[in-house]
Amino acid sequence: MSGTSAAARACILAAVLCAIWCTLPAFAPDAPVPWGTAVLLAALGLGCQVADRRLPPGGPGPVAAGAFLPVLLTAAFLLPPAAAALVAASGSLAGRVEQPPYAARRIWRAAQLALTCAAASWAYATLGGPVTLGGGGAAPDFPRALLPACAAALAFSLVLTALDGLVLAAAERRPAHRSVYALLPLALGPHLVHALAGLMTAVLWRSPYGPLSALLVLLPMYLSCWVFAQYHREQAAHRTTIRALVHAVDIKDTYTRGHSERVGRASVLIARELGMDDRRVEGLRFAGILHDIGKLGVPTRVLRKDGPLTPEERRIMELHPEYGHEIVRGIGFLDEARDAILHHHERLDGSGYPYGLSGSRIPEFARVVAVADAFDAMTSTRSYRRARPVPAALAELKRCAGSQFDPRMVGALDRALGRHGWSEADTAVTADEPYVSREPFGAAAGLRQDAPLIPRARSAAPLSGPSRDRRR
Repeated sequence: MSGTSAAARACILAAVLCAIWCTLPAFAPDAPVPWGTAVLLAALGLGCQVADRRLPPGGPGPVAAGAFLPVLLTAAFLLPPAAAALVAASGSLAGRVEQPPYAARRIWRAAQLALTCAAASWAYATLGGPVTLGGGGAAPDFPRALLPACAAALAFSLVLTALDGLVLAAAERRPAHRSVYALLPLALGPHLVHALAGLMTAVLWRSPYGPLSALLVLLPMYLSCWVFAQYHREQAAHRTTIRALVHAVDIKDTYTRGHSERVGRASVLIARELGMDDRRVEGLRFAGILHDIGKLGVPTRVLRKDGPLTPEERRIMELHPEYGHEIVRGIGFLDEARDAILHHHERLDGSGYPYGLSGSRIPEFARVVAVADAFDAMTSTRSYRRARPVPAALAELKRCAGSQFDPRMVGALDRALGRHGWSEADTAVTADEPYVSREPFGAAAGLRQDAPLIPRARSAAPLSGPSRDRRR
């Protein structure tokens, strides 16, 4: 635990001592603990955690734990609090830990889940949940059984998020109540679903069919969690691919560092204003971020040239949409984004490139990205001209609407900026300035570097319109 702060170590130690205190009643000589059930549930939980550790890393924590939580809630329904805490601690000690400090995280997770499971078991027993499960020839009492199960899920969520808030406050100096308010709404829904799965498992466990029948509930739950985790890992791989491609462009074209991310954000603003569904909004974000990926095929001497481009160099620069389309041709998840990469320099009057498309023949994604690209080009400071204010950039877009840009997209951006604004964190120096990291100094420091510096422009050259920006 050498990498853990003193406050966090104290929080972990207190949780461990409380968890040990919670489990002690299970070892009393007269404790009514069904050890056979406890051992089977502990083995089942351990199996879920070991199976998860064999999967490729990278899945989000809540998804990875999804198959384990119904087992914990089943233990809360079938066992007294002390035994339920033992089941939770034994399984979580074998769980996957992907970030250091590994020992501190594993010990904390075991103590946290032991306390959480004990609290859920206590809430369930207090509301008379065990008598509603049936068994011994009696039928389960539905829908009365749902009330104590939901109460147990609520207790589970409250204790889990409260402990998370405490450790975040100790380790990262975050206000504990804010962490709880942020985590509780996200946790309560999934925990209610897991509680229903746990309730069905407990009912089958108590039925004449016995513990083996409980797998009829837990096995489909585990498989669904595994599929969901695979989906999230695929999405993470997509994001990693996008980041790698954008980073390659930023390294090669220092004139427009950070430009791609801002075009992605502006594209999302337009898409949401137009009422596009979430899938298309995400596609437009990818399109905006990757619209200049074709610059990887443009010679560096052309991209970094200080003076005006020659006609030959401009012809080379105008090939970058086609280069970009070829680079992403095989990336299936980009879908409509590929059209935006290829056609974002087309103009409504047909005088654009690479194919001179006009009007509605230009794909919708390309028309969105064209406006977002021009807007960021005008509002970003570069070595050869200063940034325009946002109102001036919008006025220029409106002046060119109908000839260069789609008026519908320009209007959507205008309305979106009126509602959400375009803060200084969204504009940046994009040429010849030292790169300012956008990563936080550290979670424990509570500091961010989200607002890049905007120094005085090096040139007092007149402002140029969007169609004359030589680096777009």
